[in-house]
Amino acid sequence: MSIKERTTTANFYEGKPVITIRPPKGLVPLELRDLWEYRDLLYLFVWRDIKVRYKQTIVGTSWAIIQPFIAMIVLSLFFGKLAKMPSEGIPYPIFAYSALVPWTYLVNVLSQSSNSVVSNRAVVTRVYFPRLIIPMTTVLTGLMDFAMAFAMLLGMMLFYGILPTAAILTLPFFLLLGIATALGLGLWLAALNVKYRDIGFTLPFLTQVWFFVTPIAYPSSLVPERWQAIYGLNPMAGVVEGFRWALLGKTEAPGMILAVSVLVAVCLLIGGLYFFRHKEDTFADVV
Repeated sequence: MSIKERTTTANFYEGKPVITIRPPKGLVPLELRDLWEYRDLLYLFVWRDIKVRYKQTIVGTSWAIIQPFIAMIVLSLFFGKLAKMPSEGIPYPIFAYSALVPWTYLVNVLSQSSNSVVSNRAVVTRVYFPRLIIPMTTVLTGLMDFAMAFAMLLGMMLFYGILPTAAILTLPFFLLLGIATALGLGLWLAALNVKYRDIGFTLPFLTQVWFFVTPIAYPSSLVPERWQAIYGLNPMAGVVEGFRWALLGKTEAPGMILAVSVLVAVCLLIGGLYFFRHKEDTFADVV
């Protein structure tokens, strides 16, 4: 059943109200209020995914820490030791890991959300519920992995004797920026993957390229100032630089890069919401 504009007339047939279903005019309404009405279902989906994510694995939830930690070791060896990449006075392992925590969250969410509608085809084709719940589930589930990797980051900071400054109070803002980026892109990919299954094949390649245009292995200060605004078109550049500034006490707060990244993330999220809602009427027929 698709979600559309509904009006109840005063006519009655055999004592029952008549419901007239009409397609919406203009932009498809987001109807975000339905998400609150179905919040229990969202909770059940999140809890289901958490329970089955690491089922029948040897190390279990430790994968949430192992993935960014091994990546940090590789970057520290090749970029920190061999290439002597500058890290703005921060120990390179901390410099790299503080960026890998939000980056790993994004990659995992995109991987799961791009296939979320297809993997839930049995539910999508049988019962009605706000389809936005499906990609939102992957975004919320990924926060558990993020929390474990972030706890590891705090432990590494204590090991290196790095104490956060008052800038850490801004960390929730940068986390929200990362969530908005992940959800916005996830909505686009989830809707597109229903019809174009190439998304699953191209996404790993695209994220690999995206990795190298994000200041993870290198500082954004290497980018010439005249290119800072263009570099900020990558929303993860603002997220990564924001995390480093909030946690590691960099001297300068992210400026132009952050401003452009916020604008891009907001556009991705709003555009993704409308695009997903526009396409969801066809999910049951195509999936």
